[in-house]
Amino acid sequence: MATKKKTVSADSSNPMDTLVNLWPYMWPSDRLDLKMRVVWATVFLVISKFVLILVPYFFKWATDALNGKLDMVGLLPTFLLGAVVLVVLYNLTRIAQVGLNQLRDALFASVGQYAVRQLAYRTFVHMHQLSLRFHLERKTGGLSRIIERGTKGIETIVRFTILNSIPTLIEFLLTAAIFWWSYGFSYLAITAFTVWAYIWFTIRASDWRIGIRRAMNDSDTDANTKAIDSLLNFETVKYFGNEEMEAKRFDQSMERYEKSATQVWTSLGWLNFGQGVIFGVGTAVIMVMSALAVQSGQQTIGDFVFVNALLMQLAMPLNFIGFVYREIRQGLTDIEQMFDLLEVEAEVVDCPEATPLVIGQGAIAFKDVHFHYDPERPILKGISFEVPAGKTVAVVGPSGAGKSTISRLLYRFYDVQQGSITIDGQDVRDVTQKSLRSAIGMVPQDTVLFNDTIAYNVRYGRPGASDADIDQATEIAQNGHFIKKLPDGYGTMVGERGLKLSGGEKQRVAIARTVLKAPPILILDEATSALDTTTEHEIQSALDIVSKNRTTLVIAHRLSTVVGADEIIVLKGGEIAERGSHSDLLTQNGLYASMWNRQREATQAEEHLRQVRESDELGVVVRRPPAV
Repeated sequence: MATKKKTVSADSSNPMDTLVNLWPYMWPSDRLDLKMRVVWATVFLVISKFVLILVPYFFKWATDALNGKLDMVGLLPTFLLGAVVLVVLYNLTRIAQVGLNQLRDALFASVGQYAVRQLAYRTFVHMHQLSLRFHLERKTGGLSRIIERGTKGIETIVRFTILNSIPTLIEFLLTAAIFWWSYGFSYLAITAFTVWAYIWFTIRASDWRIGIRRAMNDSDTDANTKAIDSLLNFETVKYFGNEEMEAKRFDQSMERYEKSATQVWTSLGWLNFGQGVIFGVGTAVIMVMSALAVQSGQQTIGDFVFVNALLMQLAMPLNFIGFVYREIRQGLTDIEQMFDLLEVEAEVVDCPEATPLVIGQGAIAFKDVHFHYDPERPILKGISFEVPAGKTVAVVGPSGAGKSTISRLLYRFYDVQQGSITIDGQDVRDVTQKSLRSAIGMVPQDTVLFNDTIAYNVRYGRPGASDADIDQATEIAQNGHFIKKLPDGYGTMVGERGLKLSGGEKQRVAIARTVLKAPPILILDEATSALDTTTEHEIQSALDIVSKNRTTLVIAHRLSTVVGADEIIVLKGGEIAERGSHSDLLTQNGLYASMWNRQREATQAEEHLRQVRESDELGVVVRRPPAV
């Protein structure tokens, strides 16, 4: 399913070019059953058009039979000369034609849906292959809307190019041949000119409407993005009482959508009216010619009826030509952003010679690493350090020093611009991303859970894990007791992004997930900075158990969580300002010591406030501790 197919160009205005690009999906090399469906759908398509041409003939013969003018004895068997029989045959051919069309559509349905699924799958996979930078710069609501419209547009293009364009062409050629053979070149010329004018007008008007459609799509994407963004931040909206502001922002986008959508439907009305005028004039000219021929005795009433029936029959596929072109053009407009996404190249890719990471002891080394998100603003300026196998190294420093960037580089969400990062001597750029990330476990600061059960979120660390494995992991994360007290236990739904759980409960689920993954390398990225002091101590004890005998890199804001680290790296302005153990850094009385003293004062003040609250309840006076 992941086989790479040719990218469809969003700029292609020729439906045949689109059909050629989509053909590998409609004629899949590994699906003989779908190929046979295409073959049989085509067979029934052609048969239905020949049957359709018989419909006006039976109508003509029935009319002449009722008028006593039927002179087709040489072409019709004697038993078919009765008017009633001809009327019955007229209706039977109509029913047969409808049945053949429905059989064709039913056969082709699975082919079209297969093409939609394959392209949707490819887009979904591609989204996960793109870099973190891409997703940080895009809005999820807009992306989901683009993919939704794109898959519908693909279905439109696949269905209408095959099921309508080709049948319309066949019917026009048959109609043209009949007019020329039976009534002369003048009828053919007028019909051909009418069809040409109809198609020319349809194409010009449809191209004009594309700009309106694109504006409507942009407004639709913007409105959907604002709606999803607002709902994802439901609590923040409530905190600040900004429901009215959010509703106004959404309504402004919908107002633009309303104007564009109104223009789309209004322009469609003018398009349909113009098509009706062109075909009506052409039909009137041919009908007048036939009426004059009937009056002069050159044609029968049956011929007049036949010409009218054939033109009305041609009106339907002609209308489909306009409809198909509009739908294909609008489908291309709908999917052009989706195809743009498919053309976005991943920033981080495996090199052709990439091999799986081989973990020996799990030692990490940063060597003269330089990195920037923006060339004008360097983040890391030549840092070098090692995390020995089975040891814990902490990286601390002020906000903006580049701490979290280190974990992103180790995970290879980005590639360094200079220097190297190695694991057991293997450059992370020379190994496959899948093997690299399978060897690293992450407990982030902001744990985002899937809107599913606790069991699903824990099992995400190792999808094939048993219930016993999940139990063991949650016990290590000190979360088992809490889960078992819940009415639904592991089947408890956690809500959107895990909002039904507290911060500490979410962190324990994240820890259990990482325990279940059992990686040799562990990254703790500000894992307790968003928690209160009591919860922090509880979570920290669980993290100490998880990190034991694992190569652990700790990105920390609260220095109390890194006191036991084997080495502490102090970053400042993207450079290593200090390094050493906790006691060594305090002795240096530098940046680390200053940060430690400020945090200790803040902790003591927090503890004092807690005691004051407790004393208010007990009526006890608590003295403020002396300043440190």
